[in-house]
Amino acid sequence: MNGLNSVVLATIPSPDRGVWYLGPLPLRAYALCIIAGIVIAIWWGERRWVARGGVKGEVTDIAVWAVPFGLVGGRLYHVITDNQKYFGPGRNPLAALEIWNGGLGIWGAIALGAVGAWIGCRRKGIPLPAMADALAPGIVVAQAVGRLGNYFNQELFGADTTLPWGLEIYRRVTPDGREDMLAGVAVDHTPIQVVHPTFLYELLWNLGVALLLVWADRRFRLGHGRVFALYVAGYTAGRFWIELMRTDEATLVFGQRVNVWVSALVFLGAVAYFVIAKSRGPREDVAALRGTGEPKTEDGGTEDGGTETAEPAETETAAVAADKDKTGSQAESVKPE
Repeated sequence: MNGLNSVVLATIPSPDRGVWYLGPLPLRAYALCIIAGIVIAIWWGERRWVARGGVKGEVTDIAVWAVPFGLVGGRLYHVITDNQKYFGPGRNPLAALEIWNGGLGIWGAIALGAVGAWIGCRRKGIPLPAMADALAPGIVVAQAVGRLGNYFNQELFGADTTLPWGLEIYRRVTPDGREDMLAGVAVDHTPIQVVHPTFLYELLWNLGVALLLVWADRRFRLGHGRVFALYVAGYTAGRFWIELMRTDEATLVFGQRVNVWVSALVFLGAVAYFVIAKSRGPREDVAALRGTGEPKTEDGGTEDGGTETAEPAETETAAVAADKDKTGSQAESVKPE
């Protein structure tokens, strides 16, 4: 008994609940973590984009497209791969719309979010690979913050463990006495399980990937989407072994969780792109790709406060036109009446 108590005292406690109420308004930890992650990704992405020659505010403009697309894509992936939770005998299909109860697949979020980002970039005349490189570290940090939502929801954990960093799982019940891990409140602090905190493993791994991206980008001046490819490869490498540890219900393909296969395939694709894109040369100059020597501000000036000057080709064309007008005037002056 003393041995068991010493194990429990050394473990990580779970929160009592994942939802708080301000009157009738529920505040869900999962949603708050997702929002916080998005804010961090936009803030950091903005700083990196400006440092690469972009215009301040453009990341926010792109996020207006990318974030809604990403949320829809993440939910679609989750519903498709875990369809047994929402469809079939005794299931409620409308629960597939209840995104606040958790369930966002990162693969769908990145895939459809990229479509939204492409639309936004196309409207702004911005190259998508350059924007993706600027956003990559912030995205993986956002994923780390989002994993805290799983902690509050007491979900996505691994098998039982006696390790000192094991996670305590409590019995939660709703006011009407119904057991509910998401909406309930812990009856006490006696754990019904002590498990591997796989959410924490992924959180720490993601922060490590962010550090790797920043270091590699500064050391090798990566461009043409290679920072984003490195992010995808780094994340999927970690997700592969973490996914193997999880014990929550999941769709199986050839005896393995579907996300194990997806991680492996996406990893190979990211590595291939990272290698192939090296042939495109050094990091692209965002300002040059936009046809100017300096990044423009919203009022048409440049980032250093100057005004935008005419392009050499335009100046030359104007001079030639003026010279032609002058020549034409001289010719008219000697013509007979």
